[in-house]
Amino acid sequence: MTQDHILGAAARLSAEVPEPAAVTIVVPTFNESANVRQLLAQITASVPARLPCEVVFVDDSTDDTPDVIRDAARACPYPVTVLHREEPVGGLGGAVVEGIKSAGSDWVVVMDGDCQHPPSLVPELVATGERAGAGLVVASRYIKGGSRAGLAGNYRVAVSRAATWLTKSLFPRRLHGISDPMSGFFAVRRSAVTAEILKPLGYKILLELAVRSRPRGVSEVPFVFQDRFAGESKSTAREGLRFLRHLAGLRTASPVARMVVFGLIGATGFLPNLLGLWGLTAAGMHYVPAEVVANQFGVAWNFLLIERLLFRDRRRFRAWWDRLGRFALLANADLLLRIPLIALLVGKFGMEALPATALALVTTFVLRFVGTEALVYLPRTGKRDSRTESGTARESRVNDTTARSTEVNTEVNAEVSDTAAGSAGANGTAAGSAEGRAA
Repeated sequence: MTQDHILGAAARLSAEVPEPAAVTIVVPTFNESANVRQLLAQITASVPARLPCEVVFVDDSTDDTPDVIRDAARACPYPVTVLHREEPVGGLGGAVVEGIKSAGSDWVVVMDGDCQHPPSLVPELVATGERAGAGLVVASRYIKGGSRAGLAGNYRVAVSRAATWLTKSLFPRRLHGISDPMSGFFAVRRSAVTAEILKPLGYKILLELAVRSRPRGVSEVPFVFQDRFAGESKSTAREGLRFLRHLAGLRTASPVARMVVFGLIGATGFLPNLLGLWGLTAAGMHYVPAEVVANQFGVAWNFLLIERLLFRDRRRFRAWWDRLGRFALLANADLLLRIPLIALLVGKFGMEALPATALALVTTFVLRFVGTEALVYLPRTGKRDSRTESGTARESRVNDTTARSTEVNTEVNAEVSDTAAGSAGANGTAAGSAEGRAA
């Protein structure tokens, strides 16, 4: 990952080291070269110059978007940073997490790079958070004064409605007070979120942030979703599938939920098992070896579903053949353990065959779930995630001034807090933002 720090014209003239920012605007981009120049112009026109601000583009593009940003930043009065990721881990949501980690302000505003989110709302988002003492302020299309006018066509409107209903149904407590969990336009206090625990998949980063790291106190501001300035939407069927996988991962984050899904997946394995048994016996195979072979069809089916739906984010800890071998061993050991356990319950403890079988099924199921999680999908001791390691190695700063400026900004934050607070009478929005940074 490469990082370019570009000082806008006014920032270069005003001081050698820019004033600590009250707000960092994080913009994830993927092939938005036709939009970023217009976006920076809108930010320049909409965000008051007296509001300390920096803009961070986290770019996964395969076109000339980074070069266009660098050129357009020359006319911008704010510091502009370009983080170009060689490996777009987590999609646009992962890009936002990288931006939050690199932010130099306590307030971070996340917005899209296609000009559908109006930058004129940035000061209001931050000011609302300061007035309400909120950790998260969502720009919502679904409260009074908001509109989804920029959604192109009835199909996208229907998809948006369905996705909103589904997410709020799955996470009623975590999303309480958030009318638009699909929004990509929001402000969050950097101190209120732990970026390291976020595991985004796709572009719905607000959902990830609200479920895994719900900031204390949520407010909403209405906004009108604008028409895309140029280019085409990145909302594809493939992104829709990633969204559903993301939902499944969030919903199964707790051990109890994972166990329930593990059981449901196991139940579906009866179908390929029975179909395999029918086919093998019809072909003339004796039912005993046929049952052993048919059981492997169910094992393979369960393994595929568990890999895709339940432990997708843990597959990197072991090679696929290692995971498959361990899973198959545990699944077949379940059969070997169940029969002696039933015999023990009936012969030793005098239980009837039916309740003994039921108890054996529950016992071996729990053991199989615990064994699968511990022996197949947990990280090996002393092993690190190679993707994280390689990603860290690729990250570099192309301008040493950026690192020095960041260190100086941290040191002077305390010194400017009184001055920023004193400007409250002159401008409530700017003062509130500065106080939020100093806090």
